[in-house]
Amino acid sequence: MLDKEFKVSIPCSRVKLAVEHVANRINSDYTGKEVIFVAILNGSFMFVAELMRKIKLTCRISFVKVASYEGDTSGGIVRELIGLKEDLNGKHVILLEDIVDTGFTLDHLMRQIRTNYSPESIAVASLLFKPQSYRKSIPVNYVGFEVPNDFVVGWGLDYNGYGRNLEDICIMC
Repeated sequence: MLDKEFKVSIPCSRVKLAVEHVANRINSDYTGKEVIFVAILNGSFMFVAELMRKIKLTCRISFVKVASYEGDTSGGIVRELIGLKEDLNGKHVILLEDIVDTGFTLDHLMRQIRTNYSPESIAVASLLFKPQSYRKSIPVNYVGFEVPNDFVVGWGLDYNGYGRNLEDICIMC
């Protein structure tokens, strides 16, 4: 892909099982409650689509678009491209991420939500989590996979815009 080589790390069948497990935990934890999911674009779109098929709760979904990556590294500066338009006051909110790496994006959004709203609760669900890279203390409540500090593509994650459509999660060789 472009100037990099990638190999399969997590096959699609395992990813789908992990997403179903995350959905089952959310369904159990939020039984009888209405939830607003806030999906973080672009990378989360495949995780979100698969997850929402499995969610059995009364819910709504909203999307925000932020950017912190250029190429294969995160610069630590989060740029907001499409902002949050939902009223989250008194609501159960679950942020949906493709990957929690350094935590800068998550920290930015959490601060924004806590500054501008008073949600009943706020949680985080992520397809992938890199604990070795994580620099924040915000709990990641629902995780599909903990992965090493490798650069990954597929299932919505990209390298310079490419690879989002891969059905497996692949790591850079």
